[in-house]
This record gives sequence, structure tokens and C-alpha cells, in this order.
Amino acid sequence: MRTLVRPAVLRTRRGRLVYWSLLSAALFLFTLAFVVPLYWMVTGGVKSSPELARTPPTYVPHEWHVGNYADAWSELDLARYFGNTVTLIGGAWLLGLALQLPAAYALSKLRPRFGRVILGLMLVTLMVPATVLLIPTYLTVTDVPVLGLNLINNPAAVWLPAAANAFNIYVLKNFFDQIPDELLDAARIDGAGPLTTLARIVLPLSRPIVAVVSILSITALWRDFLWPLVVLPDPAKQPITVYLQRISDTTSLNMLTAGLVLASIPLVAIFLIFQRQILAGLTAGGVKG
Repeated sequence: MRTLVRPAVLRTRRGRLVYWSLLSAALFLFTLAFVVPLYWMVTGGVKSSPELARTPPTYVPHEWHVGNYADAWSELDLARYFGNTVTLIGGAWLLGLALQLPAAYALSKLRPRFGRVILGLMLVTLMVPATVLLIPTYLTVTDVPVLGLNLINNPAAVWLPAAANAFNIYVLKNFFDQIPDELLDAARIDGAGPLTTLARIVLPLSRPIVAVVSILSITALWRDFLWPLVVLPDPAKQPITVYLQRISDTTSLNMLTAGLVLASIPLVAIFLIFQRQILAGLTAGGVKG
């Protein structure tokens, strides 16, 4: 097995010293790159406003105002906007799975005519910057074709564009390609139709990749700012990311920082809870045989 460092070099004292020194230094620098911004944000939420704005900054708070988080939750009415965010993300996630799973299954196992052309056209959309599609998508949600509906200030304006995710379909299709056709043939012999096969055979085997697609979708939706700002001009219906930006000019810096920390907690919790499924999904299908 070939590696960056020859085994003969690692067997020497100097080789082991250089190898472990460089590895430890790289891990330390990468850890700092991720931990320092989080530490700065969390400690900023417990500082007073004058201390947070001080130059040069204080790396350890002189006074710990832990109550800033409780004050931010109550005074900024974060519960209401967390509810708006959960409504938007939950609807987009469920609608996305309802559309993406059957689409990926059809392209992978049912193999419709012109399926490769359809998949290619879907992948082409990944090469187009999101900002280029902003105006066409906005015109579409303001006057939905055939139905003639205006979805501005409607959660469906966020749900529908998020559900049409070509990347998720591509990831799901690649995973479905690894499922042996013999299992599906056995289900057909037993009289199972395509939907029954998808629900009882394919989906139970696909829980890791469904977890991966779900976490990717939820993360992207939680961080999305521009699209909800455009299609949800009513402040009462905006998600927490848009709300915190809207009040940034009229809110004290430490309260705003505490609100940002609270807004980031759900994503961290989701990753910690589902990290095993996420890692399993990332490695699923990587080895054949």
C-alpha cells in the first residue's frame, strides 16, 4: 500500500518525529480555524456591549453576563421566529423528500426513456449560479404557471424551489444504483409494484443516504437568507436569519450576538444527534462486492 510517507521512513526515530510533529501542527491549526470563531461568538454573547465593542478586544470576558441569552430569547421574541423557521424548513424538507426520492428511484431503477437526458439537464442547473436564477424563480412564484397563484408571503414560495434540488436527486440516484437489482426483481415476482418496492425495499436500505440528504437540505435552508428575504417581505412571516439581520441596527451588539448563538444551536444539535447516520451515508456504496 502506497502512502505519502514510506513505511521505512516511519520506522526511524527522525521519520516518526517529523511525521507526528507535522500531523499535530496541522490538526491544531485546523482545530483553531473552526473553534476560535465559535468561541468568539459564544463569549461575545456574555459580554457587555461596551466590552464587546472595545478595541483591542478582550479574549476572556471581564464580567460574565450569562443572562444575556435569556434576555435575548424573551426580548427579541426568538420563539416566534424559530417557529417560522421550523415551518419553512419542515415543509421544504418533507416536500423535497416526497419529490426527490421517487425521482431518483425512477432514474436509477425504472430507467425511463430519455432518463439520461433528463438527468443531464438536471445536472446542468448545478452549473448555473443561484443569483442568475433569482429573478426567473421570483417571477415564477409571483405568477405560478397554469395555476396563476401569487405565492409571495406564502411558505410555499420557499418550499417549492427548495424541493427541486438536482444535487440531492443525483446523490440519491448514485446510492440507489448500488442496490442489487435481484432484490427488486424478487419483489416484482411477489407482486409488488414500483411504489411498494420503493417503500418496503429501497427506503429501509437507504436510511443513511436519506439522513445525509436531509442534513444537507436542512443546513442549506437554515442558512438561506436572500430568498426568504425576497419572497417573505412580511416581518411576521420571516425566518430567524432574516429577522436578526432586520433588527441588527436597533439591537445592542451583545444581545444580537446572543441571538445569533441561539439561532445556531439547532444545527449543531442536529449534527451531534445524527452524526453516525451522516458518516454512514457518506461512506455507503463506496465499496462494491
